[in-house]
Amino acid sequence: MSDLTAKLSLSDGREFDLPIHKASLGYDAIDVQALSKNHLFTFDPGLMSTAMCKSEITYIDGEKGILLHRGYPIHDLAMKCDYLEVAFLLLYGELPDKDDYAEFSKVVRKHTLVHEQLSRFFHGFRRDSHPMAVMCGVSGALAAFYHDVLDVSDEEHRTLTALRLLAKMPTLAAMCYKYSIGHPFMFPQNNLSYAGNFLYMMFATPCEPYVVNPVLEKAINRILILHADHEQNASTSTVRTAASSGANPFACIAAGIASLWGPAHGGANEACIKMLEEIGTVDRIPEFIARAKDKKDPFRLMGFGHRVYKNYDPRAKVMRETCHEVLQELGIKTPLLQVAMELERIALTDEYFIERNLYPNVDFYSGIILKAIGIPVSMFTVIFALGRTVGWISHWKEMYDFGTLKIVRPRQVYTGYTERELEKSSE
Repeated sequence: MSDLTAKLSLSDGREFDLPIHKASLGYDAIDVQALSKNHLFTFDPGLMSTAMCKSEITYIDGEKGILLHRGYPIHDLAMKCDYLEVAFLLLYGELPDKDDYAEFSKVVRKHTLVHEQLSRFFHGFRRDSHPMAVMCGVSGALAAFYHDVLDVSDEEHRTLTALRLLAKMPTLAAMCYKYSIGHPFMFPQNNLSYAGNFLYMMFATPCEPYVVNPVLEKAINRILILHADHEQNASTSTVRTAASSGANPFACIAAGIASLWGPAHGGANEACIKMLEEIGTVDRIPEFIARAKDKKDPFRLMGFGHRVYKNYDPRAKVMRETCHEVLQELGIKTPLLQVAMELERIALTDEYFIERNLYPNVDFYSGIILKAIGIPVSMFTVIFALGRTVGWISHWKEMYDFGTLKIVRPRQVYTGYTERELEKSSE
């Protein structure tokens, strides 16, 4: 708590002294909890000016293009760490040493298999179901298979459940894809890395050996790291809201997946690919650039600029480098990727885009990478959920570690009818 206080003065003469919470980085926050006792609420649609919690996990400065996990810049983590090291950092606050990493990896590998009966659960879905619909269902259904450790007041139960979620999400994600194309599920290979194992379960078949391409493995590893956490976004806030009721973590993660599914949140890289397909060929780019600059035209270039980052998206630099590595490795020169690379060139050199900070963002590059690897567009948000799971778990865990589990109960400004007399027209 800061020594500073805020004074709220109303035109009717009422005054309130409100305490201020000091942040280690970023904005301080005025504590308005006392207002409800005086029959006042704050009004903040979208909670854009409201801090709903204190957290030590992630810090974002959108004006300066900064993203830190536990104080470490995202660029350094993505370039120097593997996903499980970042997962350990988010969960426990520090990067693991050699022994910590070995033990953590061992425990995660131990839990990569899912219950065999759960695999039959998939057959209740249509083959053409959207993979996110399936992920919502099967992730929530985990609570029915691991109900023996769902006492959220027990720290050992919370730890084991967190590790189970981290371990099983790649298996479930790959199963969603395999089921959609009618292929048999592939068991995880625990000698592989987290990212390598996911690629194996996605693309291997029982018919022939599958060797993980190290360039693609590195690309998936970076995509997972860059999506691991992003502060109090819609899905993370949804997880925290569900957790505030004491709901089990499997249900909380399923709620996060449902929120992420929205096209305004997790579907951005999918929207980028659809835009590239709409443009079609390089010769049509000038037409769409002109439309994007026309304020009267509803068309918008997807994957450029960012709601949070008013500067360059710090994750995009890593994704740009990774994108070009993947395209060079695979030697793909499809019209769609040619359109993407020309759009990138224009956005980085055209004054219109530079002046408005409309740089290609992480969604632009990750969509191109996933498409090039051969992952269908419908799976893009599933992979986002896979990467983000550890962030959701970390925020869920932090609520218990901080002892701040208070049920969320937003208020409203009621604008409907006042009390009125019931008169039945049928009489």
